[in-house]
Amino acid sequence: MSLGNAVTADPPGTDAIHFNPAGLTHITGEVHSHSFGAVSLRAPASFRQGENFSIGGFTDDPLDGTSTGPMRQRVYIPGIGLPGWRLPGVILPGLGIAYNKEGSPFTWGVGNYISQAMSSDRTKDPNDPGRFAGKVMHLQRLVFAAPAVGYKMSDTLSVGASVPLAHQAFVFNTDMRMPNELLGIVGKVQQGWCPQNGGNIVDTFTFGLCGGGDEGRINPFKKAASIDLNMTAHVDPTINIGLLWEPLDWFGLGIVYQGGSKTKVSGQYTIRAEPMLRRFVEGMNSSLLGPIAAGVLGLPQSIPEEQKGNVSAIIPFPHRLQVGFKIKPTERLQFNVDANYADWKSWDALTLQFDQSIKLLEMARLFGVPDSSKLSLPRGYRNTLHFGYGMQAKVSENLTLRFGYEPRKSSIPQDKLDLVAPLPDTKLYSVGANYKISKEMDISVAASYMSGDYHVPANGSCNMNCDKFFNIVYNPYAGLDVTGGIRVRYFGVTLTKRF
Repeated sequence: MSLGNAVTADPPGTDAIHFNPAGLTHITGEVHSHSFGAVSLRAPASFRQGENFSIGGFTDDPLDGTSTGPMRQRVYIPGIGLPGWRLPGVILPGLGIAYNKEGSPFTWGVGNYISQAMSSDRTKDPNDPGRFAGKVMHLQRLVFAAPAVGYKMSDTLSVGASVPLAHQAFVFNTDMRMPNELLGIVGKVQQGWCPQNGGNIVDTFTFGLCGGGDEGRINPFKKAASIDLNMTAHVDPTINIGLLWEPLDWFGLGIVYQGGSKTKVSGQYTIRAEPMLRRFVEGMNSSLLGPIAAGVLGLPQSIPEEQKGNVSAIIPFPHRLQVGFKIKPTERLQFNVDANYADWKSWDALTLQFDQSIKLLEMARLFGVPDSSKLSLPRGYRNTLHFGYGMQAKVSENLTLRFGYEPRKSSIPQDKLDLVAPLPDTKLYSVGANYKISKEMDISVAASYMSGDYHVPANGSCNMNCDKFFNIVYNPYAGLDVTGGIRVRYFGVTLTKRF
């Protein structure tokens, strides 16, 4: 981290298992590394409606002028789940062990680490406007064991491979609202057609728009439902393959390919429908013509208050290719440059497969959702190429200082941004140091700060704020301008012991 992640040509100790397994050949004897990292993530956002704002005739969104509140992180513990601890940051432990027998071209290793993580908890404020894009969202990929080997082909060329065995977890708990033109129009018709006190006798012989009473009045800004997902994949293997070429003392080239995976996660879901849509459907089906209209439109006869069962999804883990150079103009000064390519285009959509027809989704057939046992959330991410830069200076025999800079091109285009993954283009700045305590032991520390900002005007992202007729899944901030950003703070320590 302290070198801006530009370490492919100079893999650091046992962390080479992840960054470039060929770098294990730099290790002699037996080496143990213990790492601890603390990560704090904040993603503030604010919402504002512009001129001529209208959702089917509703012109006052209660989220207008609001901002998201306190955000914390959670930790998923395999076998236990996601405890209720709301933490200001996440502690990420890591362990690496490597062994090289004197004179052998082989170096063996094993490590564990977090290879992917995104965590947000917005549960402290029950009225936080961010709750409609995830009260709790946690995506975590924990490599619990990565056996690895490095092979020294010559004095200047090494190759290596590792097989990360990962546990994948995805937890998502959110309130849902569906501001949409048609829902707004229906709500306005109800306001004009349905008496405030009591029913409409004529309505009983037509479509039953008033049959749900006050609770069945449609308001596109009201909470419609909540959904709770908890899915895991217990063992998901990938492969890392690396090459390291060091023809000169002052120059090195590193290449690593990190394989991807179409990880299948499975678990449980609970969907709770609010009275608004449940009572509306009941009213329609208690009238004369309502059941006919519902049948033609494919609407359900009823919506239960709660549905639960099993759910599965494919969460792609993108493959990556990284190429790096190291140049040492002097004995004490070194520069690193890496190019990083990632296949984020595989995140075209996240499709949830339920074990039954979801009655709430049957309401969405009118909007082009043909299969109510599936919920497809468009993503539309793109492949990325970005560079990282690092510099280290050996100021004494025991102390080395490190600096890094990594301008990251986001895999999420502006027209696909949302609060589930609020990641615009960012810049990462980092510093660190390594201190040799003794011949057998040294300690490294690193600190970094990453930030980026975005402004998405109304209808700027149909993953978040489009208000067109068919943009119902899923645009909770339809018609609103959304301004926000992301801030990530990191601090890490690694203690390395040689035997």
